[in-house]
Order: sequence, then structure tokens, then C-alpha cells
Amino acid sequence: MLHLQRTTSENPAFVELVKQLDVYVTAMDGEDHAFYAQYNHIDKIKHVVVAYDGETALGCGAIKKFDTATMEVKRMYTAPEGRGRGIASKILHELERWATELSCEHCILETGRQYENAIRLYIKAGYTEIENYGQYVNMTSSICFAKQLRTQTTT
Repeated sequence: MLHLQRTTSENPAFVELVKQLDVYVTAMDGEDHAFYAQYNHIDKIKHVVVAYDGETALGCGAIKKFDTATMEVKRMYTAPEGRGRGIASKILHELERWATELSCEHCILETGRQYENAIRLYIKAGYTEIENYGQYVNMTSSICFAKQLRTQTTT
């Protein structure tokens, strides 16, 4: 039975899944990989979700503070043996719930244009395409998304 665990980047299952992710994205990103790799360090990430089927870790994702109202979704990955089971959707939903609990109003993320399954996941989850932000501004191979998590109130 699938269960989600909130943890940190020190979780050994998360570290192992990120190693698998890095192998995968190195092959997919080609010559752009070195640029992206510098922004994907996992040390000191406080908000990580790992999906387990029994004792087997099958997927992960993380959020990190972008600004006072925004969390950035990072390091989303589902191992090949877990794909097609909705694991990524469950992880993403749990990350959004956690971001809301931390009083964040938005989630943003970047992915590569070549990751069609990821793009479909984010659109299905209610994310809308935004202009590339931060270090991704001039990266034509990147596509960025955002989602409002709660209605902003004005005083």
C-alpha cells in the first residue's frame, strides 16, 4: 500500500531517488545538464516527501522557500517501477498541502520542455505556464509554471 512520508533531504531513500533522477536527467538534458545541475543540490532541504510502497521508495519531491509567499517545487521523480500509478500526483498534492500549512500562497516550478509527462502532470494539477523566472529566464529549454494555493486576502 502506498504511503507518503514527510522528511528532509537527509532521508536515505530521498538521496537514492535523487541519484536515480540525476542519471535520468543527465541523459535527457544533454549539454544543458551542467547549467541545471548547479541549481539542484539537495543539501539542507527541509521539506521533502517520499512515496513508499511497503518498504520500497518509489517517488519523491521537495519544496523550498522562493520568497515569503512562494515555495518552489524541486526534485520531482518517480522510479520506473512506480510510474503510471499516480504517485507523482500524490506527492505534488502533499507538497502543496505542506506549502499551504507553511502559509505560502503559491508554488512555482521549472521543468524541461522535453519532459512531456511532467508538463502534463503539472497542467492536470492546475499549474499554468508563466514567464521563466530567476536563473531560467534565458533558458529556452525551460518551461515554468505556477499555481495559487490559497486566495489572497486584502486588508
